[in-house]
Amino acid sequence: MSKAATNDDGEDDITTVTFKLTESFLDEIDDTWQGRGFNSRSEFIRYTLRDAVEFPTFDRDELVALLEAEEDIREGRTTSAEDARERFGTGDE
Repeated sequence: MSKAATNDDGEDDITTVTFKLTESFLDEIDDTWQGRGFNSRSEFIRYTLRDAVEFPTFDRDELVALLEAEEDIREGRTTSAEDARERFGTGDE
């Protein structure tokens, strides 16, 4: 896939990108963009990709850490904020 180039007026050139989807997934995409009021499939896909780039979700390591923290809470392997402040010598600042 190529990156968008900037032309002389400072605007990005539009590049066509081709990819493959199953017909059933494309049907779901079409139902979604139409149901959410987008003007076209392309507009919806651009919006979705831009959102994924600007607001990425957790990566695998972060999800594993969250699951481990949840397990620690369930198993009672946690420390209260007061105990942590005392242990590490920090005050209520």
